[in-house]
Amino acid sequence: MRAGGRRSPPSTRGESRMRSKLLHHAGGQRIFAIVLATGDEAMACLQKFIANENIAAAQFTGIGAFSGAVLRYFDWDAKQYVDIPVNEQTEVASLTGDVALDPSGPASLHIHLVLGRRDGTALAGHLKQGLVRPTLELVLQESPAHLRKRFDPASGLNLIDPALAG
Repeated sequence: MRAGGRRSPPSTRGESRMRSKLLHHAGGQRIFAIVLATGDEAMACLQKFIANENIAAAQFTGIGAFSGAVLRYFDWDAKQYVDIPVNEQTEVASLTGDVALDPSGPASLHIHLVLGRRDGTALAGHLKQGLVRPTLELVLQESPAHLRKRFDPASGLNLIDPALAG
């Protein structure tokens, strides 16, 4: 269901079947339940959701499963991300992330997760892509104060700076 309890129609052309519901709204804070379905690409759906709901600062958690994913590892020496393709069904054992304003202005997602394999081993990293199968269930808690990122020259990354929150 979308905000307010509306449901997205079933997809016949690869469109998102994401559903969401506003659970709480008070004092500038909103809490949403977000459920993605088989075939949804997690990052694209969540980016669309935060844009549509005009969310500039939030924290979220989730669990579920992917039929495939691309994780990223930040190589400190090279100052760049390295892709880690995951071409198998995995459990999303833990997903946590935040939304903050990028120095250029738009809200950006930052997601870390742990994927469990069939044999019980785990993979972890930043989420670049995740193809949901059968579900990804998240709770997103919006912050009434906007978190902002600042470029960190030591890492080459945009990192949250609490001094810029407001």
